[in-house]
Amino acid sequence: MDRVKKFIPLILLSLIPTLLIWLPFFLRIKSFWTIPLPQQGMATIVANFDGPLYLAVAKTFYDPGLLGSNYQFPLSNEYYSAHFPLFPILIKVFSPILGHPYSMLFVTLLSSVFALYFFYIHLREYLSKENALFLTAIFSIFPARWLIVRSVGSPEPLFVALVLASIYYFRKEKYLFAGIAGFFAQMTKSPAILLFLAYLIQIIIPHIKNLKKIEIKKYLPLLLIPVGLLVVFTIYGVRYGDFFTYFKSGDNIHLFFPPFQIFNYSAPWVGTFWLEEVIFIYAIGVLGIYKLYQEKMMMYFYFTLTFFVSLLFVAHRDLLRYALPIVPFLLIAFREILIKKEFKIVLAVIIIPIYLYSLAFISQNAMPIANWNPFL
Repeated sequence: MDRVKKFIPLILLSLIPTLLIWLPFFLRIKSFWTIPLPQQGMATIVANFDGPLYLAVAKTFYDPGLLGSNYQFPLSNEYYSAHFPLFPILIKVFSPILGHPYSMLFVTLLSSVFALYFFYIHLREYLSKENALFLTAIFSIFPARWLIVRSVGSPEPLFVALVLASIYYFRKEKYLFAGIAGFFAQMTKSPAILLFLAYLIQIIIPHIKNLKKIEIKKYLPLLLIPVGLLVVFTIYGVRYGDFFTYFKSGDNIHLFFPPFQIFNYSAPWVGTFWLEEVIFIYAIGVLGIYKLYQEKMMMYFYFTLTFFVSLLFVAHRDLLRYALPIVPFLLIAFREILIKKEFKIVLAVIIIPIYLYSLAFISQNAMPIANWNPFL
């Protein structure tokens, strides 16, 4: 019973911001704070990128015939292979009760609760209960891009929750649980392979002068992470007839060499020269990584560094969404600043802009869907 009571604040921190985001759309308010809003109700929430694509996978499980005949998007059948299967599988699990669209939102909400929970238990190792809860409250709405993906159909909350869980268990030397969480993270999104790379670095670096000292046997469960990737590719091999379909999914893989090609305004997924905030993302990332190293939080450091280096090669306007898996660790790095009175004043000022930005973003980020029947 005590455990349930401890969980209630985290559930409320997860649900209340999302419900407040949904409210203007549910009520079909024409405008809020001068921001025009669509009049499609919750359909706008469900239609947000890439929710409908995951719904299509949940309905067809990558069947090329069904994808090609039932869905109006001008996309190749292989394009859907960039949308890994765990999130659609969970949508399917709850769909008999909720229907596919609301099952998708439910899975996102449930995943968000677990993301906040694992973030909180990481924090409890460094902060008091009150300060850990306050920093978790910050993470429930900040950055705004995180609040947005928690409020629409999105695999990011599930992915972040599994990454946080895996790293938590790794640090506790519970390698089987770390491997299982990593396996499911890998079945959620492709960047989970970077988690495996970070584990290898963490294991090897301390023994770099004498690798024979590494007790390989106890780390074997971590191999579940690349096994997860093999499982995903095997599914694609069965459904598409090509084990490597993911690499032929079109322009879904946004990694380019040399780094910093995000500043190429003519790139397909960039399309603008208004990119100064990207520099701030890089700056905050580097500073947070340095602080993690400075405080000898080596597992956080290795994962955040590995993931951050990959971000330097991402050429996509929505860079912050790609960076979301390292946000919890950057917040941990800056925890002493974020729990101070000064930041509470900052939070009081930015909470309204976060809400307004989220409404505006969601209202304009919906996919055009003329026929909802295939998604229901």
